[in-house]
Amino acid sequence: MNTQDNDYRTDTEKERLLDWNKTALVVIDLQKWLGTGYAPYSAGQVAANAARLAGRFRDKGAFVVLVHVSSKDLQDMPRPKLDAAPPALNLAAGWDEFLPELAQAPTDHIVSKKQWGAFHGTDLDLQLRRRKIETIVLCGIASGIGVDTTAREAFQHGYDLVFAIDAMTGFTQSEHEHVRDVIFPRIGRIRTTEEIIQAD
Repeated sequence: MNTQDNDYRTDTEKERLLDWNKTALVVIDLQKWLGTGYAPYSAGQVAANAARLAGRFRDKGAFVVLVHVSSKDLQDMPRPKLDAAPPALNLAAGWDEFLPELAQAPTDHIVSKKQWGAFHGTDLDLQLRRRKIETIVLCGIASGIGVDTTAREAFQHGYDLVFAIDAMTGFTQSEHEHVRDVIFPRIGRIRTTEEIIQAD
């Protein structure tokens, strides 16, 4: 693991990291369309850590949200004019199914999105507020796209954020490091998977 990912612990911080009754895990886009070439962590490493988090949340009776991109014919997806081609994704049969490592449970809430962020055009905020959720633990792929956009939306909605920094990764290392170093510390707290799992 990149040792820099441990540099964000606030040792003087005395408040409880998580109240399991008021915290949700939101897992971004860990679905079968994932390819290879992510950094600094592989898709497999991210899936394994996200699965550990999901298991811990379920054991605690806490709210787990699995977010994926899904479309019947891709005609409802945005088509903006771009300077850079979007990342190549695997759209083979079953591309929108969740990775089996996540062990999707009947109690998990599923969010199907059409945009980068998990809030726009979905019932995510409604479902969180009905459960009196105050804190969101975020993980998934990619750090600087779906995770970052969802984080900014959550921040604007007034949620506290905890970033499971080793349960997310970018399409490039520089993408991951930018949000880790510049964006996430300004809108939430950065912790490792192990720190979150060990939270009381």
